[in-house]
Amino acid sequence: MTPSPSKRSTSLSRRLREYRRSPISLVLRVAVMVSTLLTVALFVYLVGYIFMRGLPYLKPSLFEPVYTSQNVSLIPALVNTLTMTLLSLLLAGPVGVFASVYLVEYATRGSRWVTVVRRAAETLSGIPSILYGLFGTLFFVNFLGWGYSLLAGAFTLAIMILPLIMRTSQEALQAVPDSYREGSYGLGAGKLRTLFCIVLPSAVPGILSGIILSMGRILGETAALVYTAGTVAQIPDLMGSGRTLAVHMWALYSEGLYMNEAYATAIILVGLVFVIQALATAIARKLTKG
Repeated sequence: MTPSPSKRSTSLSRRLREYRRSPISLVLRVAVMVSTLLTVALFVYLVGYIFMRGLPYLKPSLFEPVYTSQNVSLIPALVNTLTMTLLSLLLAGPVGVFASVYLVEYATRGSRWVTVVRRAAETLSGIPSILYGLFGTLFFVNFLGWGYSLLAGAFTLAIMILPLIMRTSQEALQAVPDSYREGSYGLGAGKLRTLFCIVLPSAVPGILSGIILSMGRILGETAALVYTAGTVAQIPDLMGSGRTLAVHMWALYSEGLYMNEAYATAIILVGLVFVIQALATAIARKLTKG
């Protein structure tokens, strides 16, 4: 139902009176609107620039199954990217979610242990990715003897995204009202049944948002993977070296010979990010409705 002109004028005059009483609120409102417009404009510009530079070079040779110096195929890097993302999430996802479940549901709230773990997670989330790569080189590649491999890269990325998954999962679990838990206990449900049937389903959207952010960090990571997974353009087994799409773009651009193909690869990477986010959002909606 469309509001009448009198109601619109009344609402407008009310806002003007509020802004006269508190000019700071008007300044903040304008600042938020300008920041939003700048963010959207920057996003549109970046995506548009990538598509303008790379779209003419999306040729069938880029999608051949084997990489050569003539076709610089991105298919091996695409397969390695999907494998790396799946492995990293399988390693970090359950650990991060269940660690958050323990900290929120079982540990004493406000205890020193919870504070220490939260501080450690916040500190780890701020460490540059290249330091994770150096750690992965020293521990997984050299100490454990895995060499440059997808497995070493996946474990390094799992450690890197673990704090992000823990933090977002904790916030999602804490956002579930205590009345849900109390109502479940009042109906005779135990701790585990309440957790798996009431709390976790309610926190699924927040947990999946953290997983989506982790996927974005995995898809765009280069420094940590150059030190652990290597840059070989092939589809290896888990103990073999291989490059992801982001590393593939970096290699093509740094060589200076395939810069146009690097922009074409960027289009595929952006499209992959959109597809993964759409799938994750659809899964979250389905789980929430269920």
